[in-house]
Amino acid sequence: MSTLFICYPKCTTCQKARAWLVSHKIRFEERNIVEENPSKQELKKWIKESNLDIKRWFNTSGLKYKELNLKDKLPSMSFEDKLELLSTDGMLVKRPIIITSKGITTGFKEDEWKNLF
Repeated sequence: MSTLFICYPKCTTCQKARAWLVSHKIRFEERNIVEENPSKQELKKWIKESNLDIKRWFNTSGLKYKELNLKDKLPSMSFEDKLELLSTDGMLVKRPIIITSKGITTGFKEDEWKNLF
């Protein structure tokens, strides 16, 4: 399995993560999260494999998250409803997402990433 890097190119965190991958000479396939939002099936599989709570998959600092008042709505939503919501708009999904043969995580934390490579 090759490394899949899902990002929003204008996001500064994604830019830092991309630079980290390049500087560590890690080959990866890049996917723009807005142009090709993860499907419900992909998200379900990745969330399960990542062992991360689905809340970690939401871009809680994003404008869309705040506009939809998700901080108050998410606690009462079912897993399936949250999954459906995430699959509707790439801007709701925490980024970058890194998918490797060793694991999957969201966001860019250098220590977590080092463990994946």
